[in-house]
Amino acid sequence: MDLKGKVALITGAKRIGSVVASELGSHGADVAISYGRSKIEAEQTAERVRAAGRRSALFQADLTDAVSCQKVVADVVAALGRLDVLVHMASVYNPRPFGEMTPADFDGSIAVDLRAGFILAHAAAPHMRSQGGGRIILFSDWLARSGRPRYPGYLSYYVAKGAVIALTEALSLELAADNILVNAIAPGPILAPSGTSADEHQKVADATPIGRWGGEIEIAKAVLGFIEHDFVTGETFRVDGGRHVK
Repeated sequence: MDLKGKVALITGAKRIGSVVASELGSHGADVAISYGRSKIEAEQTAERVRAAGRRSALFQADLTDAVSCQKVVADVVAALGRLDVLVHMASVYNPRPFGEMTPADFDGSIAVDLRAGFILAHAAAPHMRSQGGGRIILFSDWLARSGRPRYPGYLSYYVAKGAVIALTEALSLELAADNILVNAIAPGPILAPSGTSADEHQKVADATPIGRWGGEIEIAKAVLGFIEHDFVTGETFRVDGGRHVK
């Protein structure tokens, strides 16, 4: 797939997002990266994109703020000339027992995981429409996609990721006539959180039918697939090694 002449914006280009950005660059896309606090990681990702011969631009943005979300889209278009692909990967993943949760904890997940996706899409759509179409890719979670709030302590995360599925479906209907296709990815055991013990790592692998963690490249493949397809919209695609069936 040749993405030369296309511009992608990725929010949260750290860890998995960094690999996604690098893969888009290797396929010819110019890549804009939005980051919150991870400036060094974002700069390293941008350098990998540039090493592939593509342009890259960095923008710090507070995705809990509507104006900041709108501004980052406008800044990308101003810097790189257009916007063809929006990949909203940034997420709040802070476990908190229900009895200790505050309204601010709940709102934090909703603001970044869900609300920012809507605002970014709303800001990006006119630019994509003027170019004849585009792709919006949001991120849910394999648990939400499977309807399984399996782990206590992640109430706000689960609710936000479940709502991302509904947002994906509704946006796909709203934007289909403009040839803007909207889909979501629901990762499973892709990359272990920092601090995961060897025993915990193995338990997850054993609970996954394929028998291993997926690795960042599997998410990049899913993103590229949604960009390439011209007749898929409103879908939430699990990338979980079959974890949901075991």
